[in-house]
Amino acid sequence: MADAIVNLALEQLLQITAKKIGEEVRLVGNVENEVENLRRNLKAIQAVLVDAEEKQVQDETVRNWLDQLKDTSYDMEDVLDEWNTEIMRLQVEGDPEDAPAPKQKVPSFFPCSCFGIKQVVLRRDIAQKIKEFNEKLEIIAKEKLRYNFKETSIETSERARSTSLVDETAICGREFEKNLLVSKLLDERNEEQKDLPVISLVGMGGIGKTTLAQLAYNNDEVKSHFDTRIWVCVSDPFDEFRVAKAIIEGLKCCTNNLVELESLLQHIHECISGKKFLLILDDVWSEDYDKWKKFYHCLKNGSHGSKVLITTRKKTVASTMESVNPIIMKELSEEECWSVFRRLAFFDRPPKECEKLEKIGREIVAKCKGLPLAAKTIGSLLRFKRTRDEWQRILDSEIWKLEEIVKGLLSPLMLSYNDLPSGIKQCFLYCAIFPKDHNINKDHLIKLWMAQGYLGFDNDTEMEVIGQEYFDHLASRSFFQEFQKDDDENIISCKMHDIVHDFAQFLTKNEYFTVGIKWGSEDLVINTSNEKARHSMLTLHVEATFPISISSIKSLRSLLIDCEGSRCSMLDDVLPNLFGELTSLRALDISARIVGANLIAAIPKEVKKLIHLKYLNLSGQGVEELPETLCELYNLQTLDISECTKLKELPQGMGKLINLRHLINLGTFSLRYMHKGIEKLTCLRTLIEFVSSSDGSKACSTLACLKDLKHLRGRLKIRGLGNVTNVSEVKRMQILSNKEHLFYLKLYFDKDGEGERKNDDDELLLEALQPHPNLEKLDITSYRGSTFYSDWIMSLTGLRELSLTCCPNCMYLSPLGKLPSLESLLILVTSVKKLVTRIENDGAFSSSTSVILFPKLKVLNFSCNYKWEEWDYGNSILPCLTSLLIDRCPKLRALPDGLLQGAKNLQLLKIENSDLLEERYRKGTGEDWQKISHVPNIRFNLSYLQGGPLPLR
Repeated sequence: MADAIVNLALEQLLQITAKKIGEEVRLVGNVENEVENLRRNLKAIQAVLVDAEEKQVQDETVRNWLDQLKDTSYDMEDVLDEWNTEIMRLQVEGDPEDAPAPKQKVPSFFPCSCFGIKQVVLRRDIAQKIKEFNEKLEIIAKEKLRYNFKETSIETSERARSTSLVDETAICGREFEKNLLVSKLLDERNEEQKDLPVISLVGMGGIGKTTLAQLAYNNDEVKSHFDTRIWVCVSDPFDEFRVAKAIIEGLKCCTNNLVELESLLQHIHECISGKKFLLILDDVWSEDYDKWKKFYHCLKNGSHGSKVLITTRKKTVASTMESVNPIIMKELSEEECWSVFRRLAFFDRPPKECEKLEKIGREIVAKCKGLPLAAKTIGSLLRFKRTRDEWQRILDSEIWKLEEIVKGLLSPLMLSYNDLPSGIKQCFLYCAIFPKDHNINKDHLIKLWMAQGYLGFDNDTEMEVIGQEYFDHLASRSFFQEFQKDDDENIISCKMHDIVHDFAQFLTKNEYFTVGIKWGSEDLVINTSNEKARHSMLTLHVEATFPISISSIKSLRSLLIDCEGSRCSMLDDVLPNLFGELTSLRALDISARIVGANLIAAIPKEVKKLIHLKYLNLSGQGVEELPETLCELYNLQTLDISECTKLKELPQGMGKLINLRHLINLGTFSLRYMHKGIEKLTCLRTLIEFVSSSDGSKACSTLACLKDLKHLRGRLKIRGLGNVTNVSEVKRMQILSNKEHLFYLKLYFDKDGEGERKNDDDELLLEALQPHPNLEKLDITSYRGSTFYSDWIMSLTGLRELSLTCCPNCMYLSPLGKLPSLESLLILVTSVKKLVTRIENDGAFSSSTSVILFPKLKVLNFSCNYKWEEWDYGNSILPCLTSLLIDRCPKLRALPDGLLQGAKNLQLLKIENSDLLEERYRKGTGEDWQKISHVPNIRFNLSYLQGGPLPLR
């Protein structure tokens, strides 16, 4: 880990000096020599760090030497960051003309052309600190000679290779255990245990207990056998309150803000009554029978046939929980272990190459000692080693002799870790900040990496792309697992195996710590082991009080606060002290997990003291305004104010946040306008919602402010389009056409104040808002035009989803039928009596000619169209339509015959709250039932007439 920290300090030093050279700024006096010595010392130490990292595991003196180096490097990075911040501040605010002359001559490396004399006086301590760091580094550099480290060349450009994930859903071996477990779960005889049976999987870490439990949990027979299934990761310590809440959530019952354990247990007792359930308690450690007894008594209220399955490393835990005949998980056979390894190591490799590597591969597998996690980890590593020599070096490594964490698992993890590039090592170790079994959001994690400088310091680079590459790199090497994906198969979140988490904590020692704070106590004890902690995550349970003592750990660079309940005591008067003391923070998350919890009413002006801060998450808080001093955080990259539903405006000085890349303001409907300074935030990648104001003030933003924000990506919602008066200016500036990475656009034609807009105004404005052709999703709301025909809409060849909401005059949909990639169309709230989806007769087609419209449309949804009476369909054909949903369209008399006859792939027809249609098409009584009877799934008002449940998009 020390190599990554030294690399960061060196990169930051080079970046600052390069910036100054680029500005034709020359360091003066002795400080220039000190900076050069600093660079030279760092380079000399950097050359031996790869070898030192490997030796530290067995040699405590090397570990202590690295700790000393890390502490110095961290402190040095703070000073360099302070130096860089001062440069940015003067770039933004300029040099005050009224700065008084200094009373004495001070050593300075700040140029007169860029820095005022007053600023030189204020920053003179930086020069002195650099000199002190040099003295420390010279001592550290001399000490390294004692250890005879080998020097290793360091690559200057370090980017992860693009990789693909291997499908790990298949499970090798364990046939006997799989069959035995499933049979126990399905067995209702209860001969061995009259009450609620407890089944247990027992085995050492990494043996595959959780994987086997997941297999049973998702088994089709098991799923159909139980009314409900609940999965709870218990881990250590056994938190009764959290486990109780997780069980209630699994039962899909409301907790009603219950805070007492007895109340929660009683709620479980009531919710579980009459249900045959399967409860899986994963990773149980506690041998305290009294804790388990409370749960067991309330769980017995379930129906006959209910089961509890636990996974544990300790036989005594299974005995404590009165589990009869536990399933003991033994090591895999050598052939089963080889299957796990081969699937990963030989993935996408030519057969001849596999044959040449098989013999040495089997020798490596023998060292995995039958542990599937070890085989998986080392197989993932060797997947990227192409030559036999590289495999031989892995086989011959001394690291196989290490046994410090868990038998047989440290060695393959250490080998895989040592093979990571330096920057990616740091990213992996950062994950130690999360508690075990934590669901890690990928985008959140990448932004936290950015905040620590792990993805570079150059604001022009696509740090987010580098972060995605690093994440993929770690995922492909099995450091992450249990991926959750979106509809497009992009990873949203993941978890870490608890052994991998142990390994990360082993390497970081006391730099990372996670603490749970319960009601009535402050469970955070500051001692010598965490005085120099750098990263912490606090979990505040319901009604817990924020631990003020955290302010004494002044070295913290990350503080993530997870408030589990809506009644955590996060007092506003705590924050000024927190901001005043923890001035090294790079990442601060004080979000409220429960929307509307409003744990914080105001952000104090002392926030300006967090000069290093790059990530600030205030989402879900009850703040009405943000202090102007927040705009002095020149390093800030991410500001998350999502679901701050009381926030009325952003600070006037927002334009000073020149490094801001992500302004995440999802759900801030209370924002009335944005200040014009937002146009200066040219680094922005994320702007969830932009508000165009009707206020004529020069301080308020207009659509023109979006023009230079060319890096915007992902999604963008524009509110207040009804306030736009100068449409020709919008068309001339082409504010959206240069945003090639914008894939989801929402256009709200709402208006502030009095007065109505004409239909033509909206049609002209829509034409002027031409986005880049890469757009994939489009949502148009409160549009007053009658048609959506425009050159740019027809040019959206990649558009997949289109929603038209509260468009009262929308009548002609036929132009949209030419969109070649459209898969989903939603029409919500129109005021017209007739909708036209047919092609108008222009002479090219006769009235009897069938025309294919919407060639890829799968889902068509009409909702809340209360005046709609007629659907003018003509002879159109929708060849791919699978779902037709009509809800709250009470005056629609009939569905087009041509639609029902031509939609050969229609799988779902849903008609709700539409009386005329229901009467016409109901089975047995409806005059046109036969026209829809071929559809496999038909639903009227939540009841299926035929077929089984079909998930809706």
